[in-house]
Amino acid sequence: MNTVLIRSFFTLVLALFAFAAQAQSQGPEDLIKSTFDEAKATVRQTQDPKKLRAIAEQKLLPVFDFERMTRLAVGPGWRQATPEQRSALVDGFRQLLVNTYNSALNQASSLLDKTLEIRQTQKNDDKDVTVRSLIRSPAKPPLALDYRLASDGKAWRVYDVVVEGVSLVTTYRTEFGEEVRRAGVPGLIKSLEDKNRTLATRA
Repeated sequence: MNTVLIRSFFTLVLALFAFAAQAQSQGPEDLIKSTFDEAKATVRQTQDPKKLRAIAEQKLLPVFDFERMTRLAVGPGWRQATPEQRSALVDGFRQLLVNTYNSALNQASSLLDKTLEIRQTQKNDDKDVTVRSLIRSPAKPPLALDYRLASDGKAWRVYDVVVEGVSLVTTYRTEFGEEVRRAGVPGLIKSLEDKNRTLATRA
């Protein structure tokens, strides 16, 4: 997967996991602003990969809508899957993103010199928005980062990240679609399991 996208997804995770409970009471723009600052405070306190992973695993689930992300990433193959297979796909994709985050933990300190600038919030409908932002770093061009969020009436959750026009979900959809065409839904489940085992051994 594109290295810039992985690192930017990792930056987003850091920016959102620290105080995910705020999603219950804040709008999407305020949520992203405040948790970015809280994340920087967390990284100042510890850059231990094991501690950060533990925090991520505890806080990641409330922030991201993994079922929707998986459904969008799998695409047409989702309709072919049984309920049991869908559950396995969601679990596999969730673990893949957590393991991807873990493999990028050596970038934790890089968050400290970054600032977040909210550009605009585009309302797609009453329960779906896109928050457009720039991540600024000294002596580097700003990075365009869009957060797509949906509300279930109680909380806003992220279901896609777009980095410089490249969608995390769409990137995986291409890969997953090829796997489904080659080996069906069971093949995609096995592929996710294999990737997670490989990433886990590198942790």
